[in-house]
Amino acid sequence: MLLPPKVAQGVREGTLTLAFRRWRRPDVRSGSEFRTSAGVVRVESVEVIEPAEITDADAAQAGHPNADSVRRRLAGEPGWPTYRIRLGWAGEDPRIALRGDDALSDADVAALDAKLERLDRASSHGPWTMDTLALIQRRPHTRAPDLAAEMGRERDPFKIDVRKLKNLGLTISHPVGYEISPRGLAYLARTPRGRR
Repeated sequence: MLLPPKVAQGVREGTLTLAFRRWRRPDVRSGSEFRTSAGVVRVESVEVIEPAEITDADAAQAGHPNADSVRRRLAGEPGWPTYRIRLGWAGEDPRIALRGDDALSDADVAALDAKLERLDRASSHGPWTMDTLALIQRRPHTRAPDLAAEMGRERDPFKIDVRKLKNLGLTISHPVGYEISPRGLAYLARTPRGRR
């Protein structure tokens, strides 16, 4: 489930607690958690409602001026069910702490080596992990389309790959571009994997 940054921040602050979606089948379930720009959000409950049941008070908890505004913004097929999703903030994005952890043991380095080798083997475009880390290290805060072009790749698949590195705590995303995290720098200094 995607939340706009303003809504995610409202959930973090406790000022927004609801979201409304029209889905063929629910994309989330009660108890699930997902990362947002403001941290981890937990789905407290998911229930099917009729759009006419949305109140102005519900709309305010979802960041809308009134119930009609919510109904107008519901996407999807009109015959699909409408869901009221209650949201709560579950904490900071664990990748933030992970990317700052640069005290890597030999076992940590070996585990990262194994994960990156798996990503390289699973790739349809060949090994990419070390080249991507090297490029980001060489060109921090550079636009993703420019980095992707330098590697001869399309922007969106490139960004998906960088997100995989971010999930391992090796990179940091910025409004423009990326940089290697302290954990990533420590890994690059210690790994025996050669850059291609």
